Amino acid sequence: MMRNKIEPALKMIQLKKKFQPEVGIVLGSGLGVLAEEVENKVVIPFMEIPYFVSSTVEGHDGVLVLGTLAGKDVVIMRGRLHYYEGYNSAEITFPVQVMKALGINKLFLTNASGAINIRYQPGDLVLIKDHINFMGLNPMRAEQGERINFLNLNDVYSLGLRKSAKAEARKLNINLQEGIYAAVTGPTYETPAEIKMFKKSGADIIGMSTVPEAIVAHSLGLEILGLACVTNQAAGIGNIKHSHSTTLEIAQKVSFKLNKLIKAVLRQI
Repeated sequence: MMRNKIEPALKMIQLKKKFQPEVGIVLGSGLGVLAEEVENKVVIPFMEIPYFVSSTVEGHDGVLVLGTLAGKDVVIMRGRLHYYEGYNSAEITFPVQVMKALGINKLFLTNASGAINIRYQPGDLVLIKDHINFMGLNPMRAEQGERINFLNLNDVYSLGLRKSAKAEARKLNINLQEGIYAAVTGPTYETPAEIKMFKKSGADIIGMSTVPEAIVAHSLGLEILGLACVTNQAAGIGNIKHSHSTTLEIAQKVSFKLNKLIKAVLRQI
């Protein structure tokens, strides 16, 4: 059971830096540059932390960064873990449990997404107000003999943090969309027929992450802010040929907007 593995991971991290972060941040594909702005930082590769697994995807450095950002003590995952890498939901979400044990009470989840909503364009930022789990897996699934947690998912994404993000976006003159995120396993991109189905379901954007972490974070009582960077239009909507290199390129180009917004929200909480 992964919860029995939290203490060794926690002790190792605290040997590197003794502090209690307020906010955890997960930086998605091509969005890792924010971690460079952390002050008094300590960087720990995932592979050095007991029971962490290594990120294997380009654009995900696979390091934990601890320090101060915009006046707040933070712990940042520069890169995340995905189901399509061969990891199970417990391994994907284990870092969230460790960040909670370190002391965070808020978690900012970022990702690179495809736009289903035709009003969204590459380069837009989207505030996630809800999600649809099309991954076919749930991180709350019990191991045999474990107690089952029937978790209420009515308010996964914090209304207070969403209001703060909207207010700060207006001050910064950032066009912040708000929508519903659909999660799929990947690594294949969706077919045009699938996108038509997802659109009918009410999804505005789509990606291959975020939902497992959000569910576990919610179960731990963390306030969650979800921010997506639109890197392409979904299949059948735009003419672009989908590729991971294009995703990284667009994400890196617009990450400055995301970084400004995250820092502004941090200053207000």
